[in-house]
Amino acid sequence: MIPELVAVRIPQSRTGPNVQVTGGPIPDMDADSFRESVETAKRTQLDRLGSSKLLLALTEADLSEPAVLRAAAYSEHAARGTFAAWAADEADDEARAAFEATATREAEHLDRVLDALGEDIDLPDEPGVMHAYLRGREDAIERAAAGMVGRGLVSIRTHTQVIGFFVNEADEPRADLFRDLKAETEETLSAGLDLLDDRCATDADWERARMVAEYVVQLAYDDYADGLAELGVDPKPLC
Repeated sequence: MIPELVAVRIPQSRTGPNVQVTGGPIPDMDADSFRESVETAKRTQLDRLGSSKLLLALTEADLSEPAVLRAAAYSEHAARGTFAAWAADEADDEARAAFEATATREAEHLDRVLDALGEDIDLPDEPGVMHAYLRGREDAIERAAAGMVGRGLVSIRTHTQVIGFFVNEADEPRADLFRDLKAETEETLSAGLDLLDDRCATDADWERARMVAEYVVQLAYDDYADGLAELGVDPKPLC
C-alpha cells in the first residue's frame, strides 16, 4: 500500500481504549453498507486526508520525489510487519490466508517502491501510531475492519495525492506505479469487506467492526493534523 502518514511520523503510540464512533447501530448491515457508514461518519477526516496538504504532512514539507518515495517505503514496511504478525497468530484459517496474502503484497510493494527510489534507506523500527494500534487487535473481525477497511480508506486517498504529485512532476512511470498500488489497495479493502460479511453474524459484530475502522481513520487524521500543526499549517480547507 501507500504511505500512511502515521508510518512516516513516529510519535508516541496510542492504544485507543475509548473508541469514539459517530451514530448508532445501522440495521441490516452488509459489506457495502458497512463501507458507506464508515465513509459517511468520517467524511470530514477522509476529505481532509485526501487534500493537497497531505504530502506536506507525509514528508515534513520536503516535497521532493525521494522524500515522497521514502514515505511510501516506510509505510509499506510497517504494513508488511503488521500483516505478517497477524498471519503468524491468527486462528481463523480464512482470515490467516488473507493476512498472509496481504503481507506478501505489502512486501512486493516495498520492493517496488525501493526500486523506484534507487537508494538504500534505514527502515524505522517503530511502527507509527496507526500500526501500533492495529497490532493490538486480536481477532479476525477487528483486524479485517481496522487493518483492511479503515486503513484501506485512508490509503486510497493518500495514493490519489501521490499519483497527482508524480503527474505534476511529469514522472509517468512513478505515477503508474502508484496507480497499480492504489488498485491493489482497493482489492485488499474488498477482501476485508468480504471477511466481515462472512464473520459478522450480529449487529454487535458489525458495530464492533465499525468502531475500530472509524478509530483508525481518526488516528490517521489526528496524526496528519498534528504534523501540519508542527509546520504551522491549518488542516482545515480554505473557504
